[in-house]
Amino acid sequence: MGAGPIIVRAMKKQMQFTVSATDGRARRGRLDTAHGPLETPAFMPVGTAATVKAMTPEAVAETGAQCVLGNTYHLMLRPGSERIRRLGGLHEFMNWPGPILTDSGGFQVWSLKDLRKLTEKGVTFRSHIDGAKHELTPESAMAIQNDLDADITMVLDECTPFGVDEAEARVSMELSMRWAQRCRDAFEQRPGYGLFGIVQGGVYPNLRAESAKALVDIGFDGYAIGGLAVGEGQDLMFQTLDVTTPHLPEDKPRYLMGVGKPSDLVGAVERGVDMFDCVLPTRSGRTDQAFTRRGQLNIRNARHKDDPRPLDADCSCYACTNYSRAYLHHLAQSKEILGLTLLTWHNLHYYQELMAGMRHAIESGTFADFKAAFEAQQAAGDIPAIEGD
Repeated sequence: MGAGPIIVRAMKKQMQFTVSATDGRARRGRLDTAHGPLETPAFMPVGTAATVKAMTPEAVAETGAQCVLGNTYHLMLRPGSERIRRLGGLHEFMNWPGPILTDSGGFQVWSLKDLRKLTEKGVTFRSHIDGAKHELTPESAMAIQNDLDADITMVLDECTPFGVDEAEARVSMELSMRWAQRCRDAFEQRPGYGLFGIVQGGVYPNLRAESAKALVDIGFDGYAIGGLAVGEGQDLMFQTLDVTTPHLPEDKPRYLMGVGKPSDLVGAVERGVDMFDCVLPTRSGRTDQAFTRRGQLNIRNARHKDDPRPLDADCSCYACTNYSRAYLHHLAQSKEILGLTLLTWHNLHYYQELMAGMRHAIESGTFADFKAAFEAQQAAGDIPAIEGD
């Protein structure tokens, strides 16, 4: 803890990242982009199809979120990146003035399995919407994300499936590294915009190290860790982070893709990760699940039907300051759309408060205490309502 600031003196055409405090391997930083700052550690809500589901952009910003995600695969299919470009770019199109990160679409194409064909050139696939055939290459992925006007562009990679042997993981990783170089070559550098490489290699430490070195040698504005949260479990994910983050530059942001549960975020920040995204808080909100300081709640459960308390007594979100568990239970049982919005709003707010708490703990050198208190509260579980309240 207490290390002096690590300042990246940005070249004219680069975004700037500054690490202002550390506590162990946990880092407190700031990423300055063309559309504003991102305070780290940061959680970025997922807006796959140019919308964070069930939320307005203003509501997303109210939770404390500074950056949202869009997705190349989905937006190239509908409404099309060229249409978005003609309409002023993704910021204007979705009315989000802050930073936007766009995933390259590699994970979505990987998930199509039987509908895709992978070659050295790129990947051809059939749309899940209408079955039409499309091709995505490192070069076209850069062009599409440029059309979208993404502040942070991600390289096209292959997400290595969990469970493959080391030889297969190597072939996949090495292809992703060749694609990463092509992405770097095709990326149009502009002031305040950046390109992130993606470390692959499955759960094999030597492959992760080789991948990280290859990306550092190419040179990127930030480094993502991909191919995790795909079935390996939290312990193995943390083990993989332990052998990966030490190989990444201290003066560049580190982004763990597609993660995760609150305990995942705390454990990954402890291991030096700066940025996160995941559909979990929004998807859970749409399935009547709420994250709180005392663990996860299912608001459909009958025990909430007469409960006048908020979801979380210490939460300052719009849902908790205005509505009871009883009302949210009623909305869930009645399948009212407002219930999905309020639970999503709460979940995103809770995630942002969790990140803000970690930022403060790193600044004050108390991250270990913060983590211990977080784990104790989560383990204690929800407090039942007292009859007659």
